Amino acid sequence: MSARGWVLFAAVSVIWGTPYLFIKLAVEEMSPSLVAWSRLAIAAVVLLPIAWKLGTLRGLGARWRILTAFAAVEMAVPWPLIGFGEVRISSSLTAILIATVPLVVAVLAVRFDHSERPTRTRLVGMLVGFAGVAALVGIDIGGRTGELVGAAAILAAAVCYAIGPMIVKRRLADVDALGPVAASLAIAALLLTPFAAADLPEEPLSAEALASVAVLGLVCSALAFLFFFRLIAEVGPSRATIITYVNPVVALALGVAILDESVTAGTVVGLLLILAGSWLSTDGRLPPGLAAVAARLRREDGAGRLAPPQEPARGRRFSPAPRHAAASPARDTARG
Repeated sequence: MSARGWVLFAAVSVIWGTPYLFIKLAVEEMSPSLVAWSRLAIAAVVLLPIAWKLGTLRGLGARWRILTAFAAVEMAVPWPLIGFGEVRISSSLTAILIATVPLVVAVLAVRFDHSERPTRTRLVGMLVGFAGVAALVGIDIGGRTGELVGAAAILAAAVCYAIGPMIVKRRLADVDALGPVAASLAIAALLLTPFAAADLPEEPLSAEALASVAVLGLVCSALAFLFFFRLIAEVGPSRATIITYVNPVVALALGVAILDESVTAGTVVGLLLILAGSWLSTDGRLPPGLAAVAARLRREDGAGRLAPPQEPARGRRFSPAPRHAAASPARDTARG
């Protein structure tokens, strides 16, 4: 992977590990629906002109129904649910529960995607991952009703995130991802407008709350989407999705360092089991980047010497992302 690819990978991993921190700060003064609407509106204002200029919005008018469905399950419903949950549980616990998305995808695929037949490894992964959820809920939350309700809201958001990829795979995989994502942001903002308007704050917002919303919209949404598309163009969709395994670790570190959230035995056990289960639920395949490293180490061990260095491949410009990667950004862009 090129130096540019590593920089983009690090940037997206960090950026998409931070939304939970800023959501936690924002919902202290704003309703979850208003936080989500503000984030959506800011990101849409930034991305729609870019998508228009690149021509990625062409032909989407005929798909408004499916775009509305995607906007609902990937943004308009889960984003307020995450804010609702973070009123009741920590930002780090939220990020770890969201990491169950690959497990939910594997479960839904059994019923709705017959091309993804369950294997023994996948079934083991599901069991391991959901054991991690049980550890988190049982050890960290116990019988506290408010926190259980918050965790249930986050898991409901994870189910929504899992449905989104199926919509993309069946109905949006043939178009460039920037257009559907930008259009979906605008549609989701429209869907949430009446809920946000009905729950406006009664007192002026603090600078911290306003800054949190601005970061969520500009950095964690608009900038993150653009970086993710460029990352796909640079390293390919499979390598790009390795960020899924990094985001909850970043969120956990930020929650501990900035919000003084505690790391309990349940947090550690739950995180490790969920990540292991997510990996196994994809048939236990190493992510491409790690697989290449492992293969090289095996060659070095067999040959007794280092393999000759290879010149990194030149990246492609983002104008726009390659068509074969169209489904991946929409599948993972809305996380957080």
